[in-house]
Amino acid sequence: MAFADRLRDLRRARGESLQQTADAVGASKAHISDLERGAARNPGLELVRALAAHFEVTVSNILDEASATRVVPAADSSQVTAWIRMIRKEQAAGHDLETAAAEARASFENMLGASLDAQQEANWAAAREQIKEALARPVEFLGTLSLRKPRRPQWYSGGAPGALHWPALEAYLLTRKGWKAEAVASIDRSSTEVVSLLENPAQSTFRGRGLVVGYVQSGKTANMTATIAKAVDAGYRFIIVLAGLTNALRRQTQRRLEDDLLKRHRHSWLLHTTDDTTGDFRTPANRWFVVTEQAQVAVVKKNVTPLRQLIKTIEKTIPAHRERLPVLIIDDECDQASVNAGGQFNITQINQLIRTLLALLPRAQYVGYTATPFANVLINPEKPAGGLDDLYPEDFITALPLPDDYFGPESLFGRDPIDADQEQPDERGLDMIRTVRTKEVTFLRPASARGRHAFEPQMTPSLRRALRYFVLSTACRYLRGQRDQHCSMLVHTTVYTSTHHRLADVIRTWIGEFKAELASPQIHDRLERLWLAETARVDPEPFGRVTPSYAEIRPLLGDVLADLEVVVENSASDTRLDFTSGPRKFIVVGGSVLARGLTIEGLTVSLFVRSSSQYDTLLQMGRWFGYRPGYEDLPRIWMTPDLEEAFRDLATVEAEIRADMAVYREQDLTPADFAVRIRQIPGMTITSAAKMIAAEACDISFSGEHLQTIRFQHRNAALLRDNWAAGARMIDRALRSAPVEAVTGGRLIRGVPLDVALEFLRAYQASAKDSFSAALLSYIESEAARADAPFQTWNIGVVEPRNALPSGQPLGGLGPVSLVRRARLNIERADGAADIKALMSRRDVLMDVTTATPATDWNSVKRVRQREIGDRTPLLLLYAIDRLSEPAKDTHYRTALDAVADVLGVGLILPERGQRRSYVRVRLPQEDADETEDVAADMPEAEGEV
Repeated sequence: MAFADRLRDLRRARGESLQQTADAVGASKAHISDLERGAARNPGLELVRALAAHFEVTVSNILDEASATRVVPAADSSQVTAWIRMIRKEQAAGHDLETAAAEARASFENMLGASLDAQQEANWAAAREQIKEALARPVEFLGTLSLRKPRRPQWYSGGAPGALHWPALEAYLLTRKGWKAEAVASIDRSSTEVVSLLENPAQSTFRGRGLVVGYVQSGKTANMTATIAKAVDAGYRFIIVLAGLTNALRRQTQRRLEDDLLKRHRHSWLLHTTDDTTGDFRTPANRWFVVTEQAQVAVVKKNVTPLRQLIKTIEKTIPAHRERLPVLIIDDECDQASVNAGGQFNITQINQLIRTLLALLPRAQYVGYTATPFANVLINPEKPAGGLDDLYPEDFITALPLPDDYFGPESLFGRDPIDADQEQPDERGLDMIRTVRTKEVTFLRPASARGRHAFEPQMTPSLRRALRYFVLSTACRYLRGQRDQHCSMLVHTTVYTSTHHRLADVIRTWIGEFKAELASPQIHDRLERLWLAETARVDPEPFGRVTPSYAEIRPLLGDVLADLEVVVENSASDTRLDFTSGPRKFIVVGGSVLARGLTIEGLTVSLFVRSSSQYDTLLQMGRWFGYRPGYEDLPRIWMTPDLEEAFRDLATVEAEIRADMAVYREQDLTPADFAVRIRQIPGMTITSAAKMIAAEACDISFSGEHLQTIRFQHRNAALLRDNWAAGARMIDRALRSAPVEAVTGGRLIRGVPLDVALEFLRAYQASAKDSFSAALLSYIESEAARADAPFQTWNIGVVEPRNALPSGQPLGGLGPVSLVRRARLNIERADGAADIKALMSRRDVLMDVTTATPATDWNSVKRVRQREIGDRTPLLLLYAIDRLSEPAKDTHYRTALDAVADVLGVGLILPERGQRRSYVRVRLPQEDADETEDVAADMPEAEGEV
């Protein structure tokens, strides 16, 4: 008997009308009628249960499961999704798919007190099949992230159907850690690409070298963990993770690896290290490694003692066993300690030990992970004759994609606007940086190493304001339901450990005084003004948040102060950061130990005045980069104007390196061809001088570049006058060779002789940081001297917006020109210059082009220009900047230019000329002793040698 007939018989036996039955089970009369007529075939599980209860029969009875004509119901998509979640949770506990599905079913049936009915059975089966299909589906290798050395056939395209570790890790990230499906899918894709570039572990012998470049605090560890899971699934049997220089970082890495991956299938792993303070690698009892069914793992600090013990254990392992162990070596923070800083014949110890380790293993793949690859790409790629080969990533270099929701340099500093006249909010960056005045720094850090022991830090206005804001923002997080999450503030002022402890005492004293102050109405007036001022500068709406009033957070201030702990994290501190024992509310004072890999959970506020002249050191100190779920609008960073400028410049350098990598990928170049250009910032070095021993020749080609002046000495009347005069002379000379034509966006003179442009560029006085240097002139002259004689003629344009004010003085034969408006960033610079962030708009690149195209990104518009103009004619643009240049609207981000005269800015577009040919020796300053902290004290005494 069909369900429709059975339902009709039951209703009639009760003597009920359609309406009475519908009312009894909470359905509509029309729906009950459709079910009885067979017009609706899937009543839904809840309705079937209601009908069975109403007619006092079992679900099986009303469905008439004994009937030979029983039809398996169609799966309900929403219920299938629920079953997938339940099965995934069981997978996260370490079960394979079939076991996980069976466990999920048994658990549900136990809760239900009955077996699954037909609909539930269909939903459960559909969920199991969907997961099985997803696991079996091959991942198409697109190679979109990597430069790679072409050599072997493609051996890996994603996890096999029987994979053990990646499915469990994937399920754990989705269900236990609550990651978004898109984020896990991104990790799946990028880790698949990395594993596909490893050597095939089935080979009898192999050696591989690779590099994975991420972003500071961006989740590199998650990619690393996924890579390990997939590599072991694919056949690697021994994983060695080199995890930083400090115990804190090694233990953090061990703990994360165990929690996220190893605990899913604990009995499938043999651990040679633990997360105890004494858990670093030690020679095992039998003094050698054995071959086991389990995958073996060692998380080892980059310190001489454990590395020597690891090497000694490998040496004691019989060759037959070594040959059966395909080994994956992951070097976390691989630009720290791993890079040789002693020369070809005086190799530094850590570097030599890693190279020795690799030489001992017949089947070894080395992969370095870092967010600051400056030192790694400057390693000499050539193997020294008769010596150990170095760690240059000759096989592949992978740049991980920028994760969604990542709070990084672009979030703070913005990006180049498409239209410099109309900078959009998302191009501007978030208004989260606050200024620490230079005079305050003398109260926060000692002036030199000599005076560090006698230095007594003091509370300063900026530190007090930052502390107050941290209390307020933490109260806001409590109100948003994040009381059970970590909340932290970072105070990083110096490398000197004695100062850290004294500054922590100053902060503890302030907390006691602030608690007492809360009884005063006056303090609440000040706190409310601070809260209103800060929340007005960052709009919470784009993040889906609402800013509470001060009245709403005020009752929580006492709770926050009661929860606060002041912790010193350095090589000499007794108490250390520990986020494993419940939600913590930390104010962390520290130095270099905090600047490498160590994650400060829930970081909301930072005060940072530590100086460094090295790119990698400074970028790694940016602990405020990362993810801020639920409090995206609350982070603030207090720093000096010089540091803000340095981070802004470094954000540009980092973007340029990644852009170079993208171009090389498009050109299908290999790591051996990778000659990354690292822009030199005056006053800074790329990495330590010792690590740049192979960087005698640094590429300074400007091929394919666009350059613009963005920093101006706006109060120097003589300089502004001389630059304007140089521009006027160039225009006069240019007009003698060609007529001016009106074009979209301004006026243009085509075919201007090379010597006219060079004369102007030699005379124009640009900021040293704007790349208009002797090196630029040298590049132009060397290109012009090539056999095909490019750059002999130039196109020169003057960018003029419509309906703009005219300049106060003529620009040569063009007369007065329309002024552009460029307000300056509201930051104090040590040199007194005005920083406008961007001069050019992308459409300006196309001033001499007749093809209309949307301005998408810089590379695309430059390609459009080159297709029409060719690679022989540069474009030089002049911008007459209004000396007043008020901001477009009231904002803390920009302020009026307020120059003493109209300012002449310059933009330059140089065609892509193929292989870079111009090199120059890098001047390397001596190592600065203040740049390093003695992290050896963070290790047991026997491990002090690094």
